[in-house]
Amino acid sequence: MKPIILLPIALLLTVAACNQPQNTNTTSQISTTTSADSGVFFANLKNGDTVKSPVIVQMGVKGKTVAPMGTMDATKGHHHLIVDGNYVEKGQMVMKDSTHLHFGKGQTVDTLKLAPGTHTLTLQFADGAHMSYGKDWSSTIIIVVKQ
Repeated sequence: MKPIILLPIALLLTVAACNQPQNTNTTSQISTTTSADSGVFFANLKNGDTVKSPVIVQMGVKGKTVAPMGTMDATKGHHHLIVDGNYVEKGQMVMKDSTHLHFGKGQTVDTLKLAPGTHTLTLQFADGAHMSYGKDWSSTIIIVVKQ
């Protein structure tokens, strides 16, 4: 009789475990887009990768089209890569400096020279005037660069 009682309990525990969130990453810097149908992504890198410098970064987008800067259309934009920084709030201009890299010609691939160590890469999509589409159009990963 005990095995019959334990079976329903085991089944309930299994169902409960399947309904728990599967993301066990506790790093608050990691962010990804909220929709599987739209957003930006790293096509060749994933969170936690160990790589050598120079690092090839392939950038992708779903739900909008890559276009050169100056193209003012809500369905278009271009990539920005923020090295060791966070996403840019929606409607704010993406700065241009040594850590905020602009791909205003519509580029989707770049090669980065990064020092050995841990680096945060944030891909940010923005409009033709470099105004950010916000967190939903950003993706952040952490990579480790070995010598």
